[in-house]
Amino acid sequence: MIEYRFDTQLLIDGQNLSEDAINEYITNNIEGDCLLAVGDEETIKIHFHTNTPWILLEYCASLGDIYDVVVENMERQANGLHG
Repeated sequence: MIEYRFDTQLLIDGQNLSEDAINEYITNNIEGDCLLAVGDEETIKIHFHTNTPWILLEYCASLGDIYDVVVENMERQANGLHG
């Protein structure tokens, strides 16, 4: 069984975005693993495994415009199911 089922990826467009602040907030407030938050002050790419992708999306949306959102259920993929 996979501990964190949802592979969540998205881009954030905003102003004065901080990789470090975003990393710190997600690490301290949203349960998950495999966090990547990379980019610059205007665009950040997020990759995170979690069981609560809606919390991550809500947080990221509070920082700016979110787009290219992908939430994949890795448990279904591991079982050979798609969609």
